[in-house]
Amino acid sequence: MTERVALYLQDAHDLRDGLDYVKYAEERGFEAVWQAESRLVRDAIVPMAAYAAVTDKIKVGSGVINNWTRNIGLLASTFLTLDDLAPDRVICGIGAWWDPLAKNVGIDRRKPLLAMKETVQVMRRLLALERVTFHGEFIHVDNIELDVVHGRREPRNVPIFIGATGPKMMELTGEICDGVVMNYCVPPTYNIKSLELLDKGARKQAVLLMILIVRSWLSARLIMTMTKHMTRHVNC
Repeated sequence: MTERVALYLQDAHDLRDGLDYVKYAEERGFEAVWQAESRLVRDAIVPMAAYAAVTDKIKVGSGVINNWTRNIGLLASTFLTLDDLAPDRVICGIGAWWDPLAKNVGIDRRKPLLAMKETVQVMRRLLALERVTFHGEFIHVDNIELDVVHGRREPRNVPIFIGATGPKMMELTGEICDGVVMNYCVPPTYNIKSLELLDKGARKQAVLLMILIVRSWLSARLIMTMTKHMTRHVNC
């Protein structure tokens, strides 16, 4: 199997330098670039748009945004816009964020599994250009759609990956998503258990997942053979 490699960018570099890194990665055959968004420092969406604008083939993913601070309409329209810029090259990586940061900005991360499930369900329908009414515990929308008047009025191919950490979120990811963004600096036993949970969730829906392992140069090299689709990430 040909090794599949991606670039993972955070905020240690000047953003303009990031454009050069991404262009170089595309020239060298990297499959994707992922932009982190975790601390209150660098938003993922602006760099993603910049990366998409200066490349032609490489996939561009959020690694990961959170499902609390952008309402579902804005979230879907954001990824529709990115897909307009880079058709079929955009990946939505989304996570449940973390405390105390979420709490410190007024977010109550209660029932994170249900909140994530509702987010993924409604976002998929919106990106399919459906008109959606949905009343859950966290998401309430009435008769909304992505209002595409000019341009491509067609369902969008934007895979959704969850940045899962805990066992329940890992299993849910296997059940409802196209892939997972896994943590780095974790022991091999954690990844082995995570793959088992992803498989358990995937069997509920008979889906094939893409597993993304974000590698740190300080972490142990992990050899995984339990999944058909594997991408190794260079952490910058």
